[in-house]
Amino acid sequence: MISAKRIAARVEALADEITDSFRDTDKLVVVGLLRGSFVFIADLVREIDLPVEVDFLEASSYGDAMSSSREVRILKDLRAGIEGRDVLVVEDIIDTGHTMKHIMGLLKARNPNRLESCVLLDKPSRREVDIHATWTGFEIPDEFVVGYGIDFAQRNRNLPFIGKVRFTDSAGA
Repeated sequence: MISAKRIAARVEALADEITDSFRDTDKLVVVGLLRGSFVFIADLVREIDLPVEVDFLEASSYGDAMSSSREVRILKDLRAGIEGRDVLVVEDIIDTGHTMKHIMGLLKARNPNRLESCVLLDKPSRREVDIHATWTGFEIPDEFVVGYGIDFAQRNRNLPFIGKVRFTDSAGA
C-alpha cells in the first residue's frame, strides 16, 4: 500500500515542517503512543532538527481485536511532567479518533505551553469524534493495515512498508 521509500520521504518532509513550526522552542517533548508508533517516532525524531526529549505513553482501545472498544485505557503514563513545555504527540494511525481525542485531552489538562500532534496514517472515513492531527503522513481508505510498527495481534510490526491485511478465512490473516 505504501512503500518504505515513500514512507521515508514523507517522514523527512514531516520533520522539516515540525522543525520549522517549533523553531523557537528550547526543547521539544516528543510523546510517542505505544506500541504502534515506535518505528515512526524513531525515524521522525532523527530527522527533526531541534533539541528533543522523547517520552512514551501507552494507551489501548483495541487489544488484539480488529475494531476499537472505544474505551481508552492508559497502560503507561509519561515519566516527566509537561507543564509549560512544547509537546508533540506522535501516533501511528487515527481511525475512530477516540484514542487521540482522549490522549490530547489528558495532556492538555497538564498545561503544556503548546500541544500538537502528528500521525503517520489517517482514516477519515472511520472518524467518530471530531479530532484531526496537526500533521498527517498519509490519508488511507478504510483498510486494515500492518507494517512499519503497526500490528495485527502483535504480528507484522517489522515490515518496512505499510500493507493491507488480507483475510483468507475466519481464523485471521
